[in-house]
Amino acid sequence: MRTIARAVPPRPVLLTAVVLTTAAGSLLLQPRPADATPRPVPRRGSAPDPTIREGSGPDRHAGRAPATAARRALTATVPRTDPRLGYPRRHLLSPDPTNPADKSLKLGLTPYHSLAPRLNSLQQLGDRVSVEVAGVSAGGHRLYLVTVTAPETTTQATAQERMRDLIENAPATAAKSREIKAGYKTPVLFDNNIHGDEREGTDASLDLIQQLATANDTNTKDLLAHSRLYFNITANPDGRIAGTRANANGFDLNRDLITASQPESRTIRALTIDKQPAVLLDLHGYVNGTLIEPTTPPHGENYEYDLFLKNTYANALGMETAVNALGYTPATDGVSPAQIPFRDQTEGWDDWPPVFTPQYAAFQGAVAAHTIELPLQVNNSAYDTLPTAELHRRTAINVAVAGAAMRATLNFARSHRSSLIADQIELFRRGAEGAEQVPVSTRTVPGVPGIGPEDVYTTAFPRAYTIAPDTAGARLVAHLIANDIRVLRAATGPYVVDMHQPKRGLANALLADGRDISDKVTAMYDISAWSLGRLWGAKVELVPTLPTTPLTTIAAPSPVAHVAPHGDLRLPLTDPAEFAALNSLLRQGIPARRTADGSAVLPEPVTDSARAKVTEAATAYDVAFEATTLPGVTALHPVRVAAAVTAGELFALREMNFDVTPVSTDILNAGFDWSKADVLFVSTELEYGDLTPTARTALRTFLSSGHGHGLVGRGITGAALAATTGLLTATPVSGTEEANGVVRVVNSGPITTGAPPHAFVYAPVWFTELGPEIHVEQSYATGNPLLAGHWRTRAADGFGGPANAAGRPSVISGRHAVLFGTEPLFRDHPKGELPQVGRALFTMAHTIDGTRAMAHASSGSVEESR
Repeated sequence: MRTIARAVPPRPVLLTAVVLTTAAGSLLLQPRPADATPRPVPRRGSAPDPTIREGSGPDRHAGRAPATAARRALTATVPRTDPRLGYPRRHLLSPDPTNPADKSLKLGLTPYHSLAPRLNSLQQLGDRVSVEVAGVSAGGHRLYLVTVTAPETTTQATAQERMRDLIENAPATAAKSREIKAGYKTPVLFDNNIHGDEREGTDASLDLIQQLATANDTNTKDLLAHSRLYFNITANPDGRIAGTRANANGFDLNRDLITASQPESRTIRALTIDKQPAVLLDLHGYVNGTLIEPTTPPHGENYEYDLFLKNTYANALGMETAVNALGYTPATDGVSPAQIPFRDQTEGWDDWPPVFTPQYAAFQGAVAAHTIELPLQVNNSAYDTLPTAELHRRTAINVAVAGAAMRATLNFARSHRSSLIADQIELFRRGAEGAEQVPVSTRTVPGVPGIGPEDVYTTAFPRAYTIAPDTAGARLVAHLIANDIRVLRAATGPYVVDMHQPKRGLANALLADGRDISDKVTAMYDISAWSLGRLWGAKVELVPTLPTTPLTTIAAPSPVAHVAPHGDLRLPLTDPAEFAALNSLLRQGIPARRTADGSAVLPEPVTDSARAKVTEAATAYDVAFEATTLPGVTALHPVRVAAAVTAGELFALREMNFDVTPVSTDILNAGFDWSKADVLFVSTELEYGDLTPTARTALRTFLSSGHGHGLVGRGITGAALAATTGLLTATPVSGTEEANGVVRVVNSGPITTGAPPHAFVYAPVWFTELGPEIHVEQSYATGNPLLAGHWRTRAADGFGGPANAAGRPSVISGRHAVLFGTEPLFRDHPKGELPQVGRALFTMAHTIDGTRAMAHASSGSVEESR
């Protein structure tokens, strides 16, 4: 957990009270308290404590996820229901086996196996509740979507879809539509339990759905007649069951919305695109008092932030009133008054990266979107140490707080229906027409206190981007289309992303470089740069005008797959898909050799069976095998990797189709069979000093030159192991621990052949005092290597900044080791960097002297594998 200290006093509190006026007895004004004891409404005293946020740094947990979860994540698709179907849409859910190990049970919350029966019962309460299976988790659990709305015929549902489409794709027309003003139902999405051990939103949603299903007061009927309420019941059932923040692949799903590597993230993405919510709540825990966004600076520069702040702040005030009205006090219940970071804090809770659900949803049309942090901790150490009765007391309060926030949001959505839809239309109109952003100010966003120059973040949108049509380009184009970004193309030539489109903000957020924001705030919560244009390996260019050739919108990229009809076949190995194809073929017995330029050459297939296997791999991974006359140098064999790595790194290795066995200090001490591995990859949770003498001997034997194995290391942990075992002479130097971003690099070695001139760093490392056997594969650029992100010097010693790293080696190799100071596999995101690790693994697994073998390859000599 990380504490962000406030450097200056909090923003002024808006003194105008928010009054919620509905009929007496309305469901929307009667949130259920945790118990029947009346409590006075607390008065705000001193400013809230500094925000404590969980999980902001790099993933430091060993990747132990099963290969089955990775395969499911790599292949799972999101089912889509015909939006023209009417409501209700009833589905009888089959029950799940009772699981007494479900960690929810200890908290008195709903275990996953009870969800299907509960949802079946809710559908029987009337004609307002519909349940659908929206996807499947990495662990194989169903993801449930509940829709609550007044019944709709097929004709009415078709009309709603037509209006939804008009709002996005013809916003100027939609703004004048009387049909939309009179009859469009406001979409509201509640996302629950994206962090598996933050569960209470699920239970609050189930309670709210039950009340909405049967309430007959005027306001509830009006709400359901003019709204569609969507509930993602549990976004992370794997974590809910296991009591973990992450899913079965070890991924924090609330960091995955840009990459969408996990099926749960892709489900959220599909929901925000298909349902196009104007309002979204993402229920989390735990910050005391209840934390209600909007956030502190820096604000995402690609948002239409004036529209977003206007609505998000107004709804936050209503939620604050509702939560405080529950009457909990610090003295009696341990619950502090609610806090709104934009108003009450200076920094530490930013909305800069769209990796978080509310921030991503803002690019998909949500003009009011919030992370809600419930107040009382019941996970981690609290789960393990507190008495069961205390845990139940806390979860009851958290469920009540979540319910109050949700009901206040429904009040807001009902009373602001017209303006919410109008602002969503305006968001899309600005994008479609290429209009300028409107900077926030007290004039453009009246009623929001404390707006200052520190809140103004805008950008200059380019006219268009072009993307080259190779394997990496096709992957990027497919990703853009999956995010509902329009991509154009002529009959031939590059793909074109016209930035005059409704979701230009998301298009630019994904493709642009980003910005160096090191001087804007003291520290950032999570990543500060993520550019797909720089990190995904595709050739992306910013262009000032559209091509003159006719362009048409495409539904998918053109296939790249190709196998030359004659001759030996070459794979460049500059893309993760090429490594996946190569590893697949090697396991099937197709011979291959490495060439002098680091690519792979397959002898001309002389049998129908061999050609069929190559063709199948080309199609499956969308790669091209071109004819070549390059000679093969080193015979290749399937590489088995023993990996002490983060969950994201483990997943990236499996995406490249490597055979990976997770290891750790404990696993090695228990007796690991090194005959099952060809190379060791270490970035975390393998400490040489904690190994038993037997385990140390076995490790040293594996890494010794006589056995032809090597080490690939990342960061300080990998470098320390290389130094301790005598594999490499170099001193690693740590930059600022929380520094992260896109950096300029200079590639100079065979490991980095074909790599992009940019890399991603988080807690960057560089190397000094290199031994004579060391080869520099890559260096940080001179001057200021930081292109975009947040990287300062340490306050304690004035060191660790980008100027200290400038010109220093970032990737080095020796006879038996390759070390990375960058983050080439970070959360499976920087696709263009994955091949560097693939090349390093092949180099260390196939030779007894990696550096000399590469040098020999360059001179044309032949060195066989072990």
